[in-house]
Amino acid sequence: MKVGFALVLLWSLPITNVLAELPQPQNLTLLTLNTQYVLTWDWDQTTTGNSVSFTVEYMAKYKMKMKKKNWSRVCERTTRTRCDLTGSDLHYLGMYVLRVRASADGVNSDWVNKDFCPDIDASLGPPSRVELAPVGNLLDVTISDPLTSTQHSMKEHVLFLYYRILYWSRSDDPQGLKPKVLDSSNNLVTLPELEAWTWYCVMIQSRYDYYNKTSSYTEPQCMQTEGDTPYGQIFLYFLVSMMVCFLLVLLSSYAFFRFYRGLKNTFYPSIQLPAHIQEYLCDFSPGSDMPRLLTADSEAELCCDKLTICPEVVLLEIHVPPPLTAPPSELEQDSGRHIRQDSGDSGIYSTEGGSAQQGRSGGEPIRRDQEVDSWQTLEQVKMEEMGRELADERDLDEGVVDVCV
Repeated sequence: MKVGFALVLLWSLPITNVLAELPQPQNLTLLTLNTQYVLTWDWDQTTTGNSVSFTVEYMAKYKMKMKKKNWSRVCERTTRTRCDLTGSDLHYLGMYVLRVRASADGVNSDWVNKDFCPDIDASLGPPSRVELAPVGNLLDVTISDPLTSTQHSMKEHVLFLYYRILYWSRSDDPQGLKPKVLDSSNNLVTLPELEAWTWYCVMIQSRYDYYNKTSSYTEPQCMQTEGDTPYGQIFLYFLVSMMVCFLLVLLSSYAFFRFYRGLKNTFYPSIQLPAHIQEYLCDFSPGSDMPRLLTADSEAELCCDKLTICPEVVLLEIHVPPPLTAPPSELEQDSGRHIRQDSGDSGIYSTEGGSAQQGRSGGEPIRRDQEVDSWQTLEQVKMEEMGRELADERDLDEGVVDVCV
């Protein structure tokens, strides 16, 4: 029995030595910036190959004295050689103990511990933003505080945070080898002793003297100062502004005039239509002959407009024959009476031959005078009838005849 137990013990000792030979992680380092914390370590991959994994835990340092220790695990069985502790809600002024171990094929290495206090060990970042603005011959510098991982100001954790400002003239010192230094804890700083119309460059650093913390400098930013504006330049600006105002007023007036003129010519033209055309265009009575659109349901027969017919003027010619009882000599001598009449005027043209022959007998003149008086009376009656007929024809000519098509 004793011999067998000794053999088993001797056989198990080499295995225990092999399992205990798993090395620990080396060179634990914290990469920090404000409230961002990343724990890194070194590991020799040649010892166990690529099958190794790591576990990271932390605990507040004051709890280390307690009998029951409650570790908080952050990274478990990770194959990377780093672990991000930013989201672990570590208080900036607290003190903690971090530990890491390696595991391979069910074998764990010993824990490696590291103390960590953010207020002491965490690095301080530069200002998150810097803006320059000229104010006359001076420069205003606006500084934004460094930000935490939750986008809050670092002044909530570092109460005595201040800034170191380096500034120099770009024309006198292009490389910034001899800058001027200004320290301030304010977020708005005015740089003194500057020259007008000169370019200056600025770099800023965050500082915390209690633990001797300093950040890196921001990138150089340059801005030109201003100064009193020359009178000639002021006068030139005034002339330019006056010309611009004058052109604007002129263009506005011209546009308004053209618009007013077009509107007036449209609704109140200078050339008026004749009165009879205006009456024709404004006549909307049913009997008007003004052109208009027909309705779709119109079935009435279309009639033509009023047509005025003017008859041809007829010239009437009346021949009054001489009396049959007159002697042939008198008929030959008398040329007859002719009467012409048109539509407007009428006339009687009579031509008589020479007077009765002086050599006729005394009874014949008396008889001839009686016959002439009877013919004149008859002729007057006929002329009156013809005048009435001509008057009736003239009234007929002036009438208007409606013809339907």
